Amino acid sequence: MSESIAAAAFSDTGAHGRAPRECEVTCANPMGLHRMAYREWGDPDNPRVLVCVHGLTRSGRDFDRVAAALSDVYRVVCPDVVGRGRSQWLPDPNRYVLPQYVADMVTLVARLNARTVDWFGTSMGGLIGMALAGLPGSPVRKLLVNDIGPHIEPEALVRIGGYVGQSTRFATLDEGIAHAASLASTFGPLTADEWREINTPLVRRRADGAWEFCYDPAIAVPFGATTPEAAAAGEAALWQLFSAIEGPVLVVRGEESDLLSRETVSRMIESGRSVESVEVPGVGHAPAFMDPAQIAVARRFFAGDAGDAGES
Repeated sequence: MSESIAAAAFSDTGAHGRAPRECEVTCANPMGLHRMAYREWGDPDNPRVLVCVHGLTRSGRDFDRVAAALSDVYRVVCPDVVGRGRSQWLPDPNRYVLPQYVADMVTLVARLNARTVDWFGTSMGGLIGMALAGLPGSPVRKLLVNDIGPHIEPEALVRIGGYVGQSTRFATLDEGIAHAASLASTFGPLTADEWREINTPLVRRRADGAWEFCYDPAIAVPFGATTPEAAAAGEAALWQLFSAIEGPVLVVRGEESDLLSRETVSRMIESGRSVESVEVPGVGHAPAFMDPAQIAVARRFFAGDAGDAGES
């Protein structure tokens, strides 16, 4: 990675000095319309589009460093999935499910006027990417799934269910940031400044002066209502969609992940058409992609020859 690319990864501007743009798109749900916010980096006229989608309770700001580093070769778009970040909340919490998320992303891709996109999905964002990429006529060309697969280990579901949707109220911003960091402790050995960087966008001030997380606690409603039978059917559908993906797939696994097992990665390689994997040492669920070495993995997969040319 060149010095200019590395520097861009640690700034609020892209590799070409462009500041990110705050945007939004109107999406449909069975009860009406909702607004989905997204952050856009790089040349808005670049036909090469990379969509980066975050995990269950996170936001598109998790990808600030990746987006800055790849904005020399991509128009990078980082949405806040509905119910998170700056996006609106749904009136019916039962719509916080994969089909709604996929439909919203189809609307986003249409708004971007992109014939094809590459996709970087962490955890939930990877599930959305797999579901979209496996559909007939999908716009997804390349797919990086970060520590997620069609099968999720039950122990991880128990862990996530222990905190998602819990009422959060903090006396100070620092208290909120610290709590967010404790929930994300398996992301890797980040510095105090890095924890603040990725967790500050997750906390907002309430009208009464207290602080809370920037997501709708009701996202836990369908999560908690899932029966074993429904979970098994959903997993089977995801395996079918995954096997239908035509483009290259890179599966990234945290070495210490409790969510994505090595056995699942092996099955993904066997059942997919063009699947490779990378394991990140010393990290659980999920690699944060703030480290230059991790960003370089994404750059090699997505940018290829264009990335090499950009570093010459």
